[in-house]
Amino acid sequence: MTSAPQPAPPRPTSRDVARAAGVSQATVSLVLGGKWRGRVSDATAERVRGAARGLGYRPNLAARNLRLGRTRTALLVVPALTNEFFARVYTGAAAVAAEHGFGVVLYPSPDGTGPAKDPFASASSALDGVIASSMAAGALGALRGAGLPLVMLDSDPADTGVAARINLDIADGMRQVAEHLLALGHRRFVHLASAVDSWTFAVRGRALHDSLSTVPGTSLRTVTAALDVHAARAAAERALAAPEPAPTALVCDDDILAAGACKAARRLGLRVPDDLSVTGFDDLALAVAVEPELTTVQLPAEQVGERGMAALLAVLDDRTAAPGSLPVRLVARGSSAPPRA
Repeated sequence: MTSAPQPAPPRPTSRDVARAAGVSQATVSLVLGGKWRGRVSDATAERVRGAARGLGYRPNLAARNLRLGRTRTALLVVPALTNEFFARVYTGAAAVAAEHGFGVVLYPSPDGTGPAKDPFASASSALDGVIASSMAAGALGALRGAGLPLVMLDSDPADTGVAARINLDIADGMRQVAEHLLALGHRRFVHLASAVDSWTFAVRGRALHDSLSTVPGTSLRTVTAALDVHAARAAAERALAAPEPAPTALVCDDDILAAGACKAARRLGLRVPDDLSVTGFDDLALAVAVEPELTTVQLPAEQVGERGMAALLAVLDDRTAAPGSLPVRLVARGSSAPPRA
C-alpha cells in the first residue's frame, strides 16, 4: 500500500523573512523592492537579502502588481523589425526588464515612422509604459492618448510631452566620418542619404554638411535612397555616372546603403577603396560581411535599450532618469583609404 503524498511545505512569506532577519515587514518590503537606500543601512539590507535567500523567499509579484495597479509590461515601438539595430535595442531593454520582473512587447509601427496605432483594445490597461526608438513623438498619438509614460530613444530633443529621452551623439558620429575622410585627403564627396524622414537621418545630413563646409576646396552632393541595398545601388550608380567631377568618397547614412554603394562601384568597374572610399553608419553585422569591410560608426544599440528601460523604470518609481547622450565611435576598416593621386 502506497503512502499518501506529503503536502508541500508552506511557501515562505515576508513575515518569515522579517523574523529571520530581526526586522519589520516594512523593512523587508523596502529592501526587496529596491527602495531602501537612505532609509535602511547597508548591513541591514544585506541581512534581509541573506534571510530571503536562505528561506528561498520570492515576492508574490501577482499580488504586488494588483496592489500597485501595474501589469509590469512595457511596449517597445520601432519603425521596422528587419533592421538589426532595433533587434539589439530590444535585447538590451528586455535584459534590464527581466532583472526587474518586467516584460517587453516589441511592436513595429505599421507604417514605418508614420502613426503607430494602439495594438491593444486599451493600452492603458495592458501596459505600464511605452519606449519608442527612432520615431517622432507625434507618430505615437494613439499611445500617448492612453496617458502612459513615454520614453523616446534616438529622437528629436524638441519633441514635448516625453517622460525621458535617451539619445546617441549621432552628429558627432558623422563628424568623425568627415574628419577621417578629410584627414585621408578626400575633397569630393557624395552623401548617400536615407529617404526616411526622421530626426536621426536629418542630423546625419546636417552634421556632414557643416563639417565639410568649413574646409576650403570641398564639394558635396546629396542623393537619397530607400533603406534597401538595391535602391542604394541604383542611386549610387546614378551619382557616380553623373557628368560632375567624380567623387572620391561616398558617405552613407547606413551600412545597408553602404553595401549598395559598394555594389554600384563594382558594376561601374571601380575598386573600393582604391578608386572610391565608402563609409557606413550603425556597424551592423553587414559591415564585416562585405569585402572590403566597412568603415562605419558603431552605435551602442543594446546600451540604448538598457538605458531606455532603466529610464522607464525610474519614471514609474518617481525617480529622475539619468540624463545625457551615449557616445558613438568611428571604426576604420578597409573601405576607406587616401584618394588616388
